[in-house]
Amino acid sequence: MKHYLSILLCLVITSVIAQDSTSFIRVNLVGYTNSAPKKALIISKEKIKVAFFIYAVTSNTKTPIKTTLSKNQPWDPFAYNYMLDFSSVTTAGDYQIQSADGTIQSTIFHIGPYPALFEDVVNFMQTQRCGYNPYIDAVCHPFDGRSFYGNMPDKTYVDARGGWHDAGDQLKYLITGSNATARMLQAYEWNKKAFKDQYNAWGQKGGNGIPDILDEAKWGLDWIHRLHPAPDQLIHQVADDRDHLGFKLPNDDPADYGFGANKERPAYFADGKPQGLGKYKSAATGVANLAGRSAAAMAMGYRIWKNNMNDESFAIQCLKDAKELYALGKAKEGYQQGNSFGAPYRYNENTWADDMEWGAAELYKATGEKKYLDDAIHYANLIAEYSWMEKDSTNHYEMYPYVNMGHFALWEIGTDSIKKKMVDYYAHNLDRVLSKAKQNDYGVGHLFVWCSNNFAAAVSTQAILYEKMTGDQKYSGLMQDHVNWLLGLNPWGTSMITGIPEKGDFPVDVHMPFWRIKKEVIKGSLVDGPLWSSIHEGMLQISLSEPDEYRMFQPKHITYWDDWADYSTNEPTMDGSADLFLLLTYLFSEGKK
Repeated sequence: MKHYLSILLCLVITSVIAQDSTSFIRVNLVGYTNSAPKKALIISKEKIKVAFFIYAVTSNTKTPIKTTLSKNQPWDPFAYNYMLDFSSVTTAGDYQIQSADGTIQSTIFHIGPYPALFEDVVNFMQTQRCGYNPYIDAVCHPFDGRSFYGNMPDKTYVDARGGWHDAGDQLKYLITGSNATARMLQAYEWNKKAFKDQYNAWGQKGGNGIPDILDEAKWGLDWIHRLHPAPDQLIHQVADDRDHLGFKLPNDDPADYGFGANKERPAYFADGKPQGLGKYKSAATGVANLAGRSAAAMAMGYRIWKNNMNDESFAIQCLKDAKELYALGKAKEGYQQGNSFGAPYRYNENTWADDMEWGAAELYKATGEKKYLDDAIHYANLIAEYSWMEKDSTNHYEMYPYVNMGHFALWEIGTDSIKKKMVDYYAHNLDRVLSKAKQNDYGVGHLFVWCSNNFAAAVSTQAILYEKMTGDQKYSGLMQDHVNWLLGLNPWGTSMITGIPEKGDFPVDVHMPFWRIKKEVIKGSLVDGPLWSSIHEGMLQISLSEPDEYRMFQPKHITYWDDWADYSTNEPTMDGSADLFLLLTYLFSEGKK
């Protein structure tokens, strides 16, 4: 319940009321599009004996709303859950749910077109830039980097500047950067007219005739190009956990990798073999995950800069890179993982056929060459319905990205029989999630592992893709429930995106240098999200820096802290934020219909 200082007094009053209350209403704090399924949840320690209304703020009218006692087991510490469905309300405006005696009220929320929240995510991505960082108006990490595991002597200088800082630290990963780049490009293709031009290519205020989301995507494409200095070479990571020296601004990084403080950092080449300069080693088997995903991004870049940006030179460069990267993936099928040095935590991606499917499908769109279509079908059959949704378990960043975008890309170009197969794969996964979601009143079926919010976004995204493929709204409720979870309809009543909504409850005390050093909230970043308590209790070096303001809402089985000292639930991440682009673009577009 932390907000800007300007409404601190309101928070104090709210906190006092909350301590004396036994019942609370959970809603989507941003709101609901006109035609969306709409629900709220009352969590209560006592049986509810009063009626409820939905109050239309603009017209000053109240309409009775039915409360239904849930048959599911409530999550402690609450003994009763009551469901409120108001899907029939479609008139745009501001609303509040109220008890007849006025003792229980929700926050005010909106029904109507969704705001362009994706622009806030673009702005957050700008603050994560490495090289020139527009947020601090300074250059950081200009000496990246020195090679390791490449086909040149270790410590050879290579140009690995650019990209994005991963999270609250300042590592850079192609594992996540490639997906972030591709997601922005696809979001642009979904609604080319939706995106604003308020910044130049450097992220400085002032338009340049190019939508900001494409400026940001090009930052990623340029970095991928730099990480691919030769047809058989690909850098997959810059820096490692020796970076973890406390909070610092990116241009004042004291990390020393043997070349001096704030100097060169290691640039790890993808060789498809286990790596690690310290105690911990990865379990890599190939490079196809990175190469295929990067090829997909480059092929999309070719299409957009050729057809929409009229930049033939850059488009040709993208296509050349796409073909070379894809060929590298075919030559070294398997997965490259992240590297750690002094801690056991790393990106454990262990799938790759989905990425090669994605790369092949996008290359077929770009070239029309049948070999790419044949390859896409081959890789689609290899990966099939395999995903975290199917397994209902995962290690850190296994089966990444958490939506198989290759299936959607192949569906776009496939025959009727191929289209049906891709649809069936998606439906199979979503049915698994739906069966879990029915067991709780929040309607969510994602995993509460590290970066759980990414999984919630993935469920919604895959449901949206299914609807685009079929026109069937079978999973629209599942999609909305996971959106609701991310935006406040959860045990803690908080959005999981910093600064959104401005007058609502959102993460503030985040594990981020801009907050810790400058006390500034950066809008538009998705935090990691709640963890199963059994996992949270085992995380290294986590503690509360101050009393938990959500302590009266914490379920026993999952934990969320809005505390900078908890990197596992409250750290904003670049890749998780980028995973919101398709979801937020869809919500904006649907609201405009």
